[in-house]
Amino acid sequence: MNHDDALAAPATPDPALPMLTVAQAVRLRALAAPYCEDGRSYSLHNLAQQCRHAPEDRWPALVEAHFAALREGSRGGESAEELLRGVHARLLPTDSIGPELAGALRYARVVADGLVFAYGLDMPTSVRILTDADVERAGLEELGRAAYANVMRVPVEHEEVPVEGGALLHSVYGDSPFIASKALFLSEAARQITGEALPDAGALVVMPQRNLLAYHPIADGSVVDAVNGLAAYAFGAHEDGPGALSPRVYWWHKGALTSLTVIDPDTRTFSLRPPPELLSLMKGLVRLDGAGRLATSTTAEAPDTAQLTRTTTESITRLTQEPAGLGDAFASALTLAHSHCAADPQLAHIDTWDAWATAVQLGSALFTGAQAQKCRLGEDIEPQLPAIAAEPPADARAWLDAFYLALACRRQDRADRLCQVPLEALRQDDSVDAYVLHWIDTLQTYWSQQPMDDVVQKLLATMETSMPETVTHAPMDFVNQIDYQPIALFHRLIARDHDTFNETLAEAVAHHGAYWGDSAAPRAQVALGPLAMASLAYDYGFPVPLKQPHLPTYLLNRERIEELPG
Repeated sequence: MNHDDALAAPATPDPALPMLTVAQAVRLRALAAPYCEDGRSYSLHNLAQQCRHAPEDRWPALVEAHFAALREGSRGGESAEELLRGVHARLLPTDSIGPELAGALRYARVVADGLVFAYGLDMPTSVRILTDADVERAGLEELGRAAYANVMRVPVEHEEVPVEGGALLHSVYGDSPFIASKALFLSEAARQITGEALPDAGALVVMPQRNLLAYHPIADGSVVDAVNGLAAYAFGAHEDGPGALSPRVYWWHKGALTSLTVIDPDTRTFSLRPPPELLSLMKGLVRLDGAGRLATSTTAEAPDTAQLTRTTTESITRLTQEPAGLGDAFASALTLAHSHCAADPQLAHIDTWDAWATAVQLGSALFTGAQAQKCRLGEDIEPQLPAIAAEPPADARAWLDAFYLALACRRQDRADRLCQVPLEALRQDDSVDAYVLHWIDTLQTYWSQQPMDDVVQKLLATMETSMPETVTHAPMDFVNQIDYQPIALFHRLIARDHDTFNETLAEAVAHHGAYWGDSAAPRAQVALGPLAMASLAYDYGFPVPLKQPHLPTYLLNRERIEELPG
C-alpha cells in the first residue's frame, strides 16, 4: 500500500468505543487517566459520544467537566426527605455498571437485555445513582413510589413520525435524562401523552438515548413496518448520542420489556428476532388487518362502491386464466357487499342483494368448488364464474365468512357443502387462535346433526380457548367484541332461550358498534356473525326484533332472498 492509499483508507473504529477511531480512543483514555487514579473504573461511553461531535482541541475541557459532574454526583449524604423529593426511576446501559459500582447497587436489577433499572437522584448539574446505603436510608418501598411519581411528572415533547409502509411512531423527547425511563411504565405514559391507553398486546418501544423514547402500539398489521422503522430509528439515534442508552427494539407487554434485537458481539451486527408469542401475534394482526377486520384509531374513508364493483368484476373475470385469485375475488366481493350497506343498511335494493349473492357464490366456491355460473353485480354487469375444483385453502376466517353468508342468505345447500370441508385443511391456518378452529368444529358438528352432547363439548372447548390467557394471535378487544359474539349467541340458540338470546343479540350489536365507533370501514356496516345466528334463530321461530343496527332487516326476515345458481 502506498502513502496515498493509506491516507484514503477508512479509519478503524475502536472495539470498545466504536464511535471513535482507535487513535481518538487512545487520546481520550490518556486525557481521562489522571481522573481515574483513585482506583475506580469509569465508563467512557457517554464522554466518547460527546467528544465525537466536538473538535479535539475542546476534549480536555469536556473531560474535565465530565469528571467534575461525576464528583459532584457521588458525594451523597442527603436526608431521606431529600432523596424522596429528587429520586427518579432510571434506566442505564448494562455496560455502564462496573464491578465496583455493582457491589454498591445490589438493589438494581436487569430489566431486559442491555438495560438495568436503578434509582437516580436529580441534582442541579448531574444525576447521582443511589447506592444500597441510600435505599436503606429512605426505604425501598417509599423510594419506589416516589421514583414512579417523579418520573411520570417529567415534561416531554411528543411528535408522530410516519415510517415507510404506513406505520406511525410516537416520538417522546425532551431535556430530562429520565424520559427514556418512562418506558418502564409505558402504558400510563402513553395515556398521559396521547390520551389513549395501549392495546392489550402492548407496544414496540426503543430507548436509544436517555432523553428519548419512541413507541408503536401493537394494534394492526402495520406492526411489521414499525419493527423495521423503530430499528432504524434506534440505531441512528443511539449512534448520534450523547446519553446513549440502547440500540435495541423492545416489546413492552404487561409491564415487562423483551428485546427483539440480537447483537452478534464478534461482528457487531444486529438482527431482529421477535419471540414466538409476538411473532404469532404479528402474523394474526397482518391477516386480520389485510381482511379489513380491525378497527384502528384512524377512521377509514367510505369506500367507492362503483370502483369496488369494477374491481370485483375484474377479479372474477380473471379467474378463467388465474384460478388462484379466487380468495382475493371473494374478499373483494365481501367488501363490496358490506360497503353497499352503508347507503342501504336494511338491504332493500337489488344492487345490494346482487353483491351479497355474489359473495355467497364466491365464498362457497372457494372452499367447495363450483360449476360454471354467472354472477350479477348490477343490471348490465354479469361476470362469469368458471368451473372451480374444490381445493379448500387454509383460511379459517374466510370459511367462517362463507358459512355466515350462507346462513344469512338462507342457502342451506351451500352451508351443507361448507360443513363437509375437512377441518384438517383449515387447521393448517397458523394465523388464528385455537378458539377459531374449535368454533368451526362446533358449527360443523351442529350443522351435520351430530349428537348434541358432542356439540356442547366442542362449544365448551371454544369458550375455554377464547380466554385471555390462551389467546395469542388476535387483540382481545377484537376477540371480545367481534369474534366471541356469535359464539355467545349460539350458546343461547341451542338452549332455545328466547329472551336471553334477544338480550345477547342486543349486546352483540352494541359491542359491534362500540368496536368500530364512527369508522366507515366496510366491516363496520354489518355484524356478520351475529346476523348469521339471528337468521337461524328467526327461522327457528325465535321472536327476533327485526329493527336493529348492523343487522339488515330484509336479510333477517328473508324478504330480500332470491334464487342463486347452484
